[in-house]
Amino acid sequence: MTKEIRIHSVTLGGNMPLVVIAGPCVVENRDMILTTAERIVAIAGALGMPVIFKSSYKKANRTSLTGFVTIGMDEALKILLEVKTQFGVPILTDVHSPEEITAAAQVADVLQIPAFLCRQTDLLLAAGASKRVVNIKKGQFLAPEDMKHPIDKVASTGNDMICVTERGASFGYHNLVVDMRSLAIMRSLGYPVILDATHSVQLPSGDSGRSGGQPEFIFPIARAGVAVGIDGLFLETHPNPEAALSDAASQLPLDLLEPLLKQIKQIDETVKAF
Repeated sequence: MTKEIRIHSVTLGGNMPLVVIAGPCVVENRDMILTTAERIVAIAGALGMPVIFKSSYKKANRTSLTGFVTIGMDEALKILLEVKTQFGVPILTDVHSPEEITAAAQVADVLQIPAFLCRQTDLLLAAGASKRVVNIKKGQFLAPEDMKHPIDKVASTGNDMICVTERGASFGYHNLVVDMRSLAIMRSLGYPVILDATHSVQLPSGDSGRSGGQPEFIFPIARAGVAVGIDGLFLETHPNPEAALSDAASQLPLDLLEPLLKQIKQIDETVKAF
């Protein structure tokens, strides 16, 4: 059993019900974010599932120079604060450098360390010092047992509100695979474990200057991960993924969120009943 982390009304870890972490990849504009947040909160609420809203104020890791980055950090954080205030949900967002931590921590309840940055000591220490929950994504190049080291870096600041996320491991060029053993291995480290079921279906840099994806595998990967036993499920979801400014090929269509959550809720309840 993993450590329990309290994030306002949401408890992540232990043997608590699965937490849904969902939202568009990046803040594109106010109307889309608020409309999507309203739908996510309504769907999760009707199912009795705790939810954390996720969106990035900035996407620093882009395949090419033409990839969308941000509408502006200040404006994006202002929109995320509006979601938090209007819907009463915790906010998760990515941070990319120590210099971003102070502003991001004023809005976000969970600071997420992107997978490619999971070994950046200065970033991990700054995130830990913020006293916010820190979600560390496992690098595509990292063995699950090696997540002990990023965890130790954050914990050295006196902050033990830490969770870790599986998002697929590099499997040759332009491909990822999810080793379900990694969920159990990382859970043995004692901290809540999350499965990112949408980045796991990416085909990194596999689509002419941007990442491709195989969204048809979101459902089976999510079901499998919940069956193994996890504390949270991370889903990037968008009203119209084809028009998304980032990760268009791997986001879950918002219309499919409800049927997916209905399936995984049953699986989670079965697993945690024993």
